[in-house]
Amino acid sequence: MEIKSVGVIGAGQMGNGIAHVMATAGFDVLLNDISQDALDRAIATIDRNLERQVHRGQLSEADKADALSRIRPTTALAELGQLDLVIESATEKEAVKSGIFESLQPHLAPHTILATNTSSISITRLASRTDRPERFMGLHFMNPVPVMKLVELIRGIATDQKTYDLCLAIVHKLGKTAASSEDFPAFIVNRVLVPMINEACYVLYEGVGDVASIDSAMKLGANHPMGPLELADFIGLDTCLSIMQVLYDGLSDTKYRPCPLLVKYVEAGWLGRKSKRGFYDYNGDEPVPTR
Repeated sequence: MEIKSVGVIGAGQMGNGIAHVMATAGFDVLLNDISQDALDRAIATIDRNLERQVHRGQLSEADKADALSRIRPTTALAELGQLDLVIESATEKEAVKSGIFESLQPHLAPHTILATNTSSISITRLASRTDRPERFMGLHFMNPVPVMKLVELIRGIATDQKTYDLCLAIVHKLGKTAASSEDFPAFIVNRVLVPMINEACYVLYEGVGDVASIDSAMKLGANHPMGPLELADFIGLDTCLSIMQVLYDGLSDTKYRPCPLLVKYVEAGWLGRKSKRGFYDYNGDEPVPTR
């Protein structure tokens, strides 16, 4: 089997990035969202990001036009059912993801492979909600998708070798590097990264340092390109909290207990860059620490 057509469910930051890289690699892409406004914003974002690649000499104008022509937006989930591969990239909530797969199932072609871009949720459990757990994979792209080179490949307990090999070939065609992970909570990257962010939240919560000091310490003392609180705002504090909750629930270890301050920020709707306020306030010309 050769993968030629790809569906992407969810036109947010991750979904539009996945559509972008799939189209530039030559796949025909159907981008789905329940909101036409979200789809319009996604196409505009992809256009801007492709233009940025043109300015950097990474693509020609013809390449950009070709990539954009390969992406078709739709609000009709059923249209994705006959494609070769469908990647779900909706919000990091298991009930939402399971509901999407259940809604898509009656429309699926026998050959269609299903994948999820989840950053933490059990692949085995999501696969069990479908009629094809053997053709179900975790394809976890890093953010921002057009820039980051890694894709985590996660097999569920039932995933067959052919499905894994096809997904691995796609990662290579995208010019990215695959890291294979077992199906444990948060996989590899977020199992290491998000607890570090959570610990930075505790350092702030306990008054050991303020936002600026914590981020400066890790950038200059550990040579990190972004401080952990700045990174949390970039990822989305709600996503960070969801991953910590998956780790805490899945591994039953108190070292994964979400920081109460992180919980409060999410309860307040302070989700980071996407809400213009998190550990930094983004309403002005320059981000300003909120603590």
